[in-house]
Amino acid sequence: MAHATALFAEKGFAGTSLQDIADAMGLTRPALYHYVANKDEVLARLVTEITEEPAVILASINKRTDLGPIDKLHAMAEAIALLQAAAPDRFRLIIRSEAELPEHLSKTYDQSRRRVLKEFIAVIRAGIDAGLFRPVDPRVASLGIIGMLNWMAWWYQPESEAHAKSVANQLADMAIQSVLQPGDTAKFVDGPARAISLLRQNLDYLEQQLGETGRD
Repeated sequence: MAHATALFAEKGFAGTSLQDIADAMGLTRPALYHYVANKDEVLARLVTEITEEPAVILASINKRTDLGPIDKLHAMAEAIALLQAAAPDRFRLIIRSEAELPEHLSKTYDQSRRRVLKEFIAVIRAGIDAGLFRPVDPRVASLGIIGMLNWMAWWYQPESEAHAKSVANQLADMAIQSVLQPGDTAKFVDGPARAISLLRQNLDYLEQQLGETGRD
């Protein structure tokens, strides 16, 4: 998939042939047919990985009965951020190829995006009903959070799994703060997991400052 992603990004879906993909993988075209039937199947796999997986993950988080709205929203935002950190090039490719997607893939893509939006709206609405979140428009708030998380695909530079986790935690914290009721920060930071998250962020910031001082 990495070879196909690079080619689609360079030439576009329409400009990439199955032979191009075979050459990039060091295979003959007949050998490639053992893995995929055609170019559309390659793109279909990419679309499935990028669009359907997030919706499934968010739905599973939203179904958890051991988490309240704050922890659910944090877990959901963190999950999306980690997916972006793991494969930013694939997400950028899908965005750039939207107009070239075959009709059936375009429908799959749109349906998955709506499912992701639906899950965020549901958890934000639950937080509002519980008095934990401000009475914002759940759809607008959800779109804002999703946009922030998706934009990570354009600026994030992969370093390590620990770094990705730290960045994802920070973005998830920002998602919570964007809807949290004034004065509820204490509720948000309670608990060992949240304390560890904040400690990691502080350590990352300290390391960054020390690094900048060393370069001066």
